[in-house]
Amino acid sequence: MRHRIAHRKLGRTTPHRIALLRNLATTFFERERIRTTLVRAKELRPFAERLITLARRDDNRLHARRLVARHVHDTRVVKKLFDSLGARFASRPGGYTRILRLGPRPGDGAEMAILELLGSEYKPKGKEEKGKEKAHPKAAEVTKGAEPKKPRPQGGRKKKAPEPTAG
Repeated sequence: MRHRIAHRKLGRTTPHRIALLRNLATTFFERERIRTTLVRAKELRPFAERLITLARRDDNRLHARRLVARHVHDTRVVKKLFDSLGARFASRPGGYTRILRLGPRPGDGAEMAILELLGSEYKPKGKEEKGKEKAHPKAAEVTKGAEPKKPRPQGGRKKKAPEPTAG
């Protein structure tokens, strides 16, 4: 039975697990989305949401900043948390993240997921407008001054090499 067991161990010792969560959280807040295993994403989610809730605090900003700095060791990320992310989620009472399942990883079959902050959805570059197709700029330069390529001859099997003569 798993009574009173709060977190997954992730196959690591306690200091290693804490370091892993801190590194994942720092990268997550820096990029606002992270691709990792589903189990790690599920463990990172409450850790990250707790830090965002601290960043939303208005009563004692210095103390909250120091509490966040215990877990996030990059000052740029702490500044981003308090300046932009805290303001973005000021009116939201929780649930700042979303987990998107990706399926199994090809190498070992581990279930993969994307953890992202709400409001920072992925916008693919190539799907701006379906009707317009942009030509590759280098391809246009190559076709301007170059001669058209000659088609390669389509040969079958090579002929057998001639046998050496005795002499």
